[in-house]
Amino acid sequence: MGFGSYDESEQERQQQETTDDEDDGVNVHEHEHDGQVSVESDVSTDDLVSRLGEMRDDDE
Repeated sequence: MGFGSYDESEQERQQQETTDDEDDGVNVHEHEHDGQVSVESDVSTDDLVSRLGEMRDDDE
C-alpha cells in the first residue's frame, strides 16, 4: 500500500466498533453515592469568606 491508501475492511471494522459504542449510552447514575460530608475547622465562616474575597481581589 502506498502513502494515503487504506484497507477498506479495516475502515469498515472501525465504523462497526463506533456504531456498537454509540448503542451503549451513558449511565449517569453509575457512580452515585449516598452519604454525608463533614468538615471540622478552627477557622470561622467569616474568616473563610474574607479570605475568599482576598483571593478574588488578587485575580483581578
